[in-house]
Amino acid sequence: FFVAILGASQYTYAEASMSQQKEDFVASVENAMRFFQGTPAAIVPDNLKSAVVRTSRFEPTINETLADLAEHYETTILPARAYRPRDKSLVEGAVKILYRRIYANLKDSKYFSIEELNQEIWNLLDAHNNKKLTGRPYSRFELFMEDERHELQPLPLERFEIKYQSLATVMQNGHVQLSQDKNYYSVPYQYLKKKVKLLYTSSTVEIYFKYNRIATHMRNPKPYIYTTNPEHMASTHQFVAQWNALRFIEWANSIDPAVGEYIMQIIESRNHPEQAYKSCLGILSFEKKVGAERLANACKRALDFKIYNFKTIQNILENSLDKIPMEHEKEEDQDLPDHGNIRGKNYYN
Repeated sequence: FFVAILGASQYTYAEASMSQQKEDFVASVENAMRFFQGTPAAIVPDNLKSAVVRTSRFEPTINETLADLAEHYETTILPARAYRPRDKSLVEGAVKILYRRIYANLKDSKYFSIEELNQEIWNLLDAHNNKKLTGRPYSRFELFMEDERHELQPLPLERFEIKYQSLATVMQNGHVQLSQDKNYYSVPYQYLKKKVKLLYTSSTVEIYFKYNRIATHMRNPKPYIYTTNPEHMASTHQFVAQWNALRFIEWANSIDPAVGEYIMQIIESRNHPEQAYKSCLGILSFEKKVGAERLANACKRALDFKIYNFKTIQNILENSLDKIPMEHEKEEDQDLPDHGNIRGKNYYN
């Protein structure tokens, strides 16, 4: 249960979240600022790990994701001191009040989604914020609108996107792998074999080398896809940019489903899909040499062997093993011999 409160008016925001992990915590902090319709000069969080990685009396280490949120909203993070409840006395008091005004009204009800629960919380929260303060002729909301609303800074137009990071080495074809999605993004060819850092959100991928951004791409969630900026590619590598796993799989399926299955198995068996592309190209080129039927039969036999490489298909075709019926085909097609010692089915009638 997340609670945020403004210092002067005591205007309060609350919501339920699935966990205290950084993704949920940062989302709740952002939701609070959107609810307040402005950015405060400072945010004072408790010392949970999603906010403070390491506590210190003088220089606490702020969680990197929360620090990114603060930078996006042009505010700062000032964590409460450990074991100093006075630093956050207002929110501690708000938690106690909301326990009585919200939890007490919800504890006997059942909710089947976090959205449904939060909608009921916000209905009760609205009543709380509009209730007159004890001994005062005004509510928290009225005090907020009169004294505090204009003190908040304007919100940025775009919401914050959490950045994740990944390390990778630039491959010989001028791409780096985003292991989260199993897809690839180009960098300038001058950085071949260099170690780089990928910072990615739900929509973009940024690639850095020694703190310098060398490439930016729109994120593509589909696996085995190459996202390439032609300007990044050296002339000797530009033809490779046209290759991708989906292209080979579709080409193979147009010949025969067995060929498609075999090509997919080759790609899956490699640590990096591009390692399989030359093998795929070589196998698919057999269609022009031996025909689609022989290539399909060779792939069926190789699938039975569970051996996935170009050499296996080449050996099967060179030795005409694709023309020999497989064992299960022999058993299906084989008729019983005509012999006097065989009793036949009528014997058992």
